[in-house]
Amino acid sequence: MAPEPRTEQAYQLAVSDEVAAYIADALMQLALEFEANHYAQIRRHHQTIASEPDHDPRQLDLFRGQ
Repeated sequence: MAPEPRTEQAYQLAVSDEVAAYIADALMQLALEFEANHYAQIRRHHQTIASEPDHDPRQLDLFRGQ
């Protein structure tokens, strides 16, 4: 007989508030360091998948030259 698939709640760990805050802080540090080290690659990827902006002559260009 096959075991029942686990629900999402079964994978959640019971941790204290302090541990949850520590883990969140560590993950944020990791994400910030990763972004700082790979910013150019991330930006290039986003530019390749971004659609061209609409060119509406009535819209002011507030960020020209950036």
